[in-house]
Amino acid sequence: MNLFLMIFIPFILFFPSSSFSEVYKWVDEKGVIHFSDDPTSIPEKYRSKIEKIGLPYEEGRKEELTEKKKDNYKDQLGRGEEYWKSRVEEWKNKMKLAQDRLEELRQKYNELTEKYNESRSTGQRNILRQQRDQVKVEMDQAKAQLEEAKLMLEKKIPEEVELYKAKPEWIK
Repeated sequence: MNLFLMIFIPFILFFPSSSFSEVYKWVDEKGVIHFSDDPTSIPEKYRSKIEKIGLPYEEGRKEELTEKKKDNYKDQLGRGEEYWKSRVEEWKNKMKLAQDRLEELRQKYNELTEKYNESRSTGQRNILRQQRDQVKVEMDQAKAQLEEAKLMLEKKIPEEVELYKAKPEWIK
């Protein structure tokens, strides 16, 4: 065991891992690009012009760690920014659909009212009134959906964000 430690510890100390090494790049007078992980092996006249570069996997790892750090925060239920943004987007889409539907129904209601006013036939007027009443019911439903979406976006979701300790900027 002692022999193992005597061999293993110096090995660890004198042969550092490649993850700690740096790579140096320089160009000679002929335009040839050279790389080295030992700055003492670079000719003296090029040392002032060396460029330290990270290994590709190290650079990717740095970006990955930075991304993780940035996106690491979660609310009390473990939900992150993506959840809250998609929730807001879902309700914005519902609100837009309700607005579009309401506008479409208003136009239909107005057209039926014009036809009703122009009609001279009692039977025709009864049919138009029934159609108009049905459109009115659908308009009320669309208004209710629109109000529900507004309530969710303006009140309920912000309350949930506060309750679950999510970041308020996630729903902006």
